[in-house]
Amino acid sequence: MIQVKDLTFKYREGSSPVVRNVSLQIPDGQFVGITGAAGCGKSTLTYAFNGIIPHCYPGDFYGSVTIDGKDTVETSLTDISQIVGSVCQDIDSQMVSSVVEDEILYGLENFAVPKDQVQQRVDDALEAMGISDLRDRVIASLSGGQKQKVAVASIIALNPRVMVLDEPTAELDPASSHAVFELLARYARERNITVIVVEQKIALLSEFVDRLLIVQDGQIAFDGAPAQVLEHSQELLEIGVNCPRSTSLSVALRQQGLFDGPVCRTVDQAVSLCQEVIA
Repeated sequence: MIQVKDLTFKYREGSSPVVRNVSLQIPDGQFVGITGAAGCGKSTLTYAFNGIIPHCYPGDFYGSVTIDGKDTVETSLTDISQIVGSVCQDIDSQMVSSVVEDEILYGLENFAVPKDQVQQRVDDALEAMGISDLRDRVIASLSGGQKQKVAVASIIALNPRVMVLDEPTAELDPASSHAVFELLARYARERNITVIVVEQKIALLSEFVDRLLIVQDGQIAFDGAPAQVLEHSQELLEIGVNCPRSTSLSVALRQQGLFDGPVCRTVDQAVSLCQEVIA
């Protein structure tokens, strides 16, 4: 679905590339998490996935990015957006309507979704995000977390083949964050949608994603299944990436010779580990 070859990008006003020599292949239906220290280039990388780079941000673009076989340089942003649905980090800049239902309708009408499908898609998207009660609310009256849910709902309603979300749970409480990730994982699995999430909450990423990318200084430092990447917990800490507490616990127990299995990624795994050690 997404193929990146030797991508390097420097913003016009920048003095050096923000993304350097990145090559990736992301297949249909894979749930990919991206994280790294602040300013490492992870958001810029997602801009290349949804066409914002090179179409909206001028700069020096080297290499290539193809989405479903379409080169993003040669394909219009309008055509890319019919394949890739995006939720930006700055939610307010993404809102185009004043009322929640109108925000979701906007994309459906823009892409000429058949009229007999529109209402069901709106209903399903609102229900999926648990915000049916906000349908008639004025967006300006919503909390940051509610706005994030509206933004995700507006993308879900479009049924894109790729979803790119930049910190979609930044304003959400732990329960809501968990629910959003459960939804994204289910969509990737059941609808074969490629989902890419930039997120600082590495515990959520390690629990739900199929693949974890760690970005350091504009390059991919680690790439693999979460359990494989978290084996490098000490190296991750050195580049500014905190591991889940369950991982830190299992690593500490291994160092003390009390455990020799794979690192834990979830609280449930950590509980089972502790029970095993105590027994």
